Amino acid sequence: MKKILITGARGFVGRNMTANFRENKDVTLFLYDIENELFALKEFILESDIIFHFAGVNRPKEDEDYEGNLGSLQAVIEICESEKHIVPIVLTSSIQADYDNPYGLSKKRAEEALIRYGMDNDVKVFIFRLKNIFGKWCRPNYNSAVATFCHNIANGKPVTISDRNNIVNLVYIDDVMEKFKKIPFYEYHDKSKFYHDIDTFYTKNLGEIVDTLYKFHDSRNTLLLPNMEDDFQKKLYSTYLSYLPDDGFAYDLKMNVDGRGSFTEFLKSNERGQVSINVTKPGITKGNHWHHTKNEKFLVVSGKAAIRFRNIDSVEMTEYIVSGEKLQVVDIPPGYTHHIMNIGTTDLVTVMWASENFDPQRPDTFFLEV
Repeated sequence: MKKILITGARGFVGRNMTANFRENKDVTLFLYDIENELFALKEFILESDIIFHFAGVNRPKEDEDYEGNLGSLQAVIEICESEKHIVPIVLTSSIQADYDNPYGLSKKRAEEALIRYGMDNDVKVFIFRLKNIFGKWCRPNYNSAVATFCHNIANGKPVTISDRNNIVNLVYIDDVMEKFKKIPFYEYHDKSKFYHDIDTFYTKNLGEIVDTLYKFHDSRNTLLLPNMEDDFQKKLYSTYLSYLPDDGFAYDLKMNVDGRGSFTEFLKSNERGQVSINVTKPGITKGNHWHHTKNEKFLVVSGKAAIRFRNIDSVEMTEYIVSGEKLQVVDIPPGYTHHIMNIGTTDLVTVMWASENFDPQRPDTFFLEV
């Protein structure tokens, strides 16, 4: 059983780390944050096998630099040394540590203090100069530009960029967590290596990020999914969704309704085609058309249907009887005219996938009775 102390447990990184470690039954957590009394920090340290020090100030006022970034770490080190309870410490620093500004200097001094602790006590320490982190629970207008962009766009607020071409290096919070979760179980062979990296990162310009986020926002109208093969887009979309307001999770779809039932487009993808929901009234037949290249998959989820096919050069008909009682996918090949008939007594509900998004300029749909 590993006993782990997380300082700054209610911050962006600390909250994610806490949620990840709570999934591990071989871990006992001690959580410390600014509202805790200092005596609690001492008690937690003396119980811990390793310390993840995430406490600090991201946008400090002038008098907060030392106390927020160096002072909080120094308090941890002093307790460890005075109580002779020497344990590994993981520190989240910043790429700003290379810059000559109050925040960067405070991060640099914290790094130096931790290195001294490691060398003086022959104990392993880890310093991560994290790039711009993005992901769920990141505080807008504080932690990162991506958090602010996501929050504003998801909530209908304006976004201001001083330079669209400004390049940023980014790491995703769950990639950071994958690295951090392994640290308590490392064997520390090289105690002289102080600095460590997150292997996966992304280099983007601010304009590209904002344009992508606006596409996510507009996807409720376009129905276009992000390209999930693009690792960055997949992670950015998950981040964007986490900033939706609680009353903004649901949205309406355009239902095309007539006496036969309804047809509603649900999702579209430039790479994977589109998904639609088709409702057919009892006794109604829909379809009687064929395609050159487009192909489809029909899945009846409620009701009972007869799906019939005929090769356009043949008089032979093939029939499948399907229902929501036994889910079965029916492929619709090109070159076969086809229709679906509701042969039940209730509305027929069919999930339909098409291999390409519908293009009215090139519908690839030709009427022919089965």
